[in-house]
This record gives sequence, structure tokens and C-alpha cells, in this order.
Amino acid sequence: MTSTAEKATKLQELHAAPELLLVVNVWDAITAKVVAETPGTTALATASHGIAASRGYEDGENIPRDLMIAEVGLIAEVAGDLPVTADLEAGYGDPGGTVARAIDVGIVGCNLEDQVKPLAESVKAVEAVVAAAESAGVDFVLNARTDAFLKAGDKDPEAVLADAIERGRAYLDAGASNFFVPGRLDETQVGRLVEALGERKVNLIGIPGSIPLERARALGVARVSYGPWSQNVALTALAELATDVYAGGGLPGGTRKLN
Repeated sequence: MTSTAEKATKLQELHAAPELLLVVNVWDAITAKVVAETPGTTALATASHGIAASRGYEDGENIPRDLMIAEVGLIAEVAGDLPVTADLEAGYGDPGGTVARAIDVGIVGCNLEDQVKPLAESVKAVEAVVAAAESAGVDFVLNARTDAFLKAGDKDPEAVLADAIERGRAYLDAGASNFFVPGRLDETQVGRLVEALGERKVNLIGIPGSIPLERARALGVARVSYGPWSQNVALTALAELATDVYAGGGLPGGTRKLN
């Protein structure tokens, strides 16, 4: 069995490799098993929104930390030798302690969102996670996330981009491995982020209207994940099945028994 430290090193290597790291987010044991067994999977990523929703909680740190740690730990167990990075929201009021507990259950990377809090406060959160990982002796992959674009509202796009770049530089300087910028960014915005922060440092989310994966790779993006959208794909299929059954149909052709 691959050790936690070895998995962390592998995840760092996957982010630094010239190939675009693609992670289809999972939210429980069976989705982790299905994605882990899919050819081409090199790592797993959890989605906090998906885990919370499947346990009856609204997104936004409403799920108890203990329950979130238990869920991501189960996913890490199912993943076997694959490295797992977890969405740990903003750290549940204790970023360093939360990451220390996550490492204890086999997690080797995480998203940490800034919620556009004051920069100094967000940097302290990054530093706390870095310190916790160093204490554990793990080359933890901290994917420091900014919500600058998600919460931009009617702010000037240039100001939003400048804020994101400033935050990205500060988080990377504080020890973050990568910088995560969710939102519907165009190629120019992505290119400027990579130019300012370095190749293989910027991570994106795949959403409707995102730039094509090949363009993301060519621009120097390290990773694309899918957050809650993978769960929405599954839920869409479930809703369509119910609609079809109620209309007198049945299971769609090509359905596989995966559990």
C-alpha cells in the first residue's frame, strides 16, 4: 500500500507534469469507486458541495467538520493507491487543524477558499495549512482558492483580475502549491493569470461555457476539476430516468451495473 507521503508526492508530480491533470469530483464511497476504476484516472478530488448535499446540508460549511472528515477519509480508503485531494471549504474555522485531521485519514491535498476575506487573513489561513502539512511530514498539495470571480458582482473585470493575481501571488508566496480560480473565465483572463503566476500553478473548474480542455493545457493550466457539476450530471440522469419511467419508458440503453 502506498503511504500518505508517497501519495502526496505523486499528487505534486501530477500538478507539475506537462499533461493537464483532470479530476472528476466524487462525493461518497461508490462514486469514488466508480471514478477510481475508470481508465485514465490518476487522482481523486472530493466536492464539499456534493458531500454536504448528499448528507442533507446546504453548501457553505454547514456540514459538521467531523462528518466531512469522516466522508473524505472513507473516500481516501476506497481510492487505495490513488492520491485524494479534498475540498475543505474555508477550513471550518481552523484551517491548520482541519488539514491535520484530513492528513490523518489519508488526504494529501485540499482546496482552501478565501471567501474574499481580507488578504492578510487569507494568507494566515494558507500559512496555517502549510505549517500543519510540514508538521505531518507530508508534501501536501494546497490548492488555494479565490472567490474573486465568483463574488465579483458588477465590479470592473480588470479590478477583479488584478485582485485575483494579487491574491494568487500572496498565497503561492505563503507556500500554497497551486492557485484555484473558479468561475467562467475566458482565454485572455486565464492566459494573464498563468503569465503572472507561472505555468502549472493555476487550476480551473469545468463548468458550462468553460474554455476547452486543450486550450487550458496549451495556456499552461495545471488542473481542471468539476466541483459539484459531476454530481449534477448524475442527478440529471436520475431525473431523466424518473421522467421517462413515469411516461411509460424504462432504463436507457447502455446502462451499466457499476455497483
